[in-house]
Amino acid sequence: MPATTPLIDRSTDAKSHLIVALDTPTAAFAREIVDELSGEVFAFKVGLQLFTAEGPAFVSELVKRGERVFLDLKFHDIPNTTAMAAVSAARLGVWMMNFHAAAGREALAAARAAVEEVCEKDSLRKPLLIGVTLLTSSSQEQLDELGFNGTAEEYVLRMAKTVESAGLDGVVASAREAAAIKAETTGDFVIVTPGIRPLSGTFGDQKRVTTFREALEAGATYAVVGRPITAEKDRRAALASIIA
Repeated sequence: MPATTPLIDRSTDAKSHLIVALDTPTAAFAREIVDELSGEVFAFKVGLQLFTAEGPAFVSELVKRGERVFLDLKFHDIPNTTAMAAVSAARLGVWMMNFHAAAGREALAAARAAVEEVCEKDSLRKPLLIGVTLLTSSSQEQLDELGFNGTAEEYVLRMAKTVESAGLDGVVASAREAAAIKAETTGDFVIVTPGIRPLSGTFGDQKRVTTFREALEAGATYAVVGRPITAEKDRRAALASIIA
């Protein structure tokens, strides 16, 4: 039986565990969010929308400001391409980056080896490398359509084991699977949980969701929150509501 995850002091929750998703169309909008929440949360996530609009320059800008950046591009390609993309991300100074676990052990291991090599060669801090198991917008019906004969939890655990065997640092997974992942992996395996919503919030396009508190108590290391904070007029009040 896995050890029970201790409750965490709420006064330090956001600063130690919460990542705010900068899912915005422009750098100007993202800067507004960072200016308001810097120092109140652990890190900021730059995903496909913002990265495609503004490119690596904005990532570098955040890094130079001293912010931790989770680069959420979900690399998924042949091993060499995946590895070289990861090297480019490492050179930007990101704190964490991710890959689709479905890229397979060979591609994931190639990325890890390439990142370790360039970080040692160029004296860079090695970023956390994590694999995306199953998008929190995915449903059991979608898994069935893809021909997977099993539950979402079974699929997530299979992907988590692939990620761990490739030597990566952890996974992105719903808090619903966090306890099972903890039981099947080593103690320092990182679990990043998206799909976080306040108790009174709407789900949007997310299907497998939990509250921030539930995610931490289930064993998540970090929780990612976007629109429930960034779309609100008073973002600090929204943050307080999330961690309550």
